[in-house]
Formats: sequence, C-alpha cells, structure tokens
Amino acid sequence: MNNTRLSTALHILSLLAHSEGDLLTSEWIAGSIGVNPVIVRKEMAVLKKAGLVESLAGKEGGTRLAKPAQKIKLSEVYQAVQQATLLGKKNLQPNPNCPVGKKINDQLEALYAEAEEKLMKFLAKKTLAEFSSVF
Repeated sequence: MNNTRLSTALHILSLLAHSEGDLLTSEWIAGSIGVNPVIVRKEMAVLKKAGLVESLAGKEGGTRLAKPAQKIKLSEVYQAVQQATLLGKKNLQPNPNCPVGKKINDQLEALYAEAEEKLMKFLAKKTLAEFSSVF
C-alpha cells in the first residue's frame, strides 16, 4: 500500500478521537491534513462503511467516531483503506523456462502473505487511543 490512505485515515480518526464526540466537518479536517475536503469525504465514506465513523448530515452535521478510540484497532483501519498488497505486485510475465522465473511468483506470494500477517498482528495490538495519545 504505497500511498497516503492509511496516514490520511489515521489523521482523520485521531482528530475525531480528540474531538470527544463533537462533530467535525470535512472542511475542518481537510485544513488539518492539508488536503482538499473531497479527499477527506472519500476516506470518511470508507471509514463509515467499516463502522469506524458516523456522520450526520445538514448545516450542523459532521463526523465523529462510531465507537470509542480504545475499541478501534489499527488493523481495522488498515483493512478499511487497504487497496493493494503491502509490498506490491508479482512479476507479470516471468520466463517459465528460467529456474527463477518459473518459481518467483510463488515465492513472492508466500513472502507477501507472511509480511501481511505479521503486520496485521502488530496493528491488532495497537488502538487508536494509544496511537493518538501523543497529540
């Protein structure tokens, strides 16, 4: 996942954790992150689908955490925004006549799966409350 989706999601959730239940607008959050509010709204839609945030529409609306920060595991956040494998893609067309080429993708799949499993176990031990407590 070589993009900023996880960092953006964690920034959003950390702001919401510190808002103590107050509703925050996408414009306000975007100002903190330094991005367009459309990006924030897209990420909040993903976080809402994952059950991490809830939104209220209207002039006085905004977004807040759907559950306490102590109950949100960082692994949940990662799973919500993950679009690709952690380490990247396999080789598209390795030479099947080459001793490396014919086995490389199997080796890469095993390596990537093990790395992803270790990452998920690590992130499952961390909560949003712990992560955002330094702010």
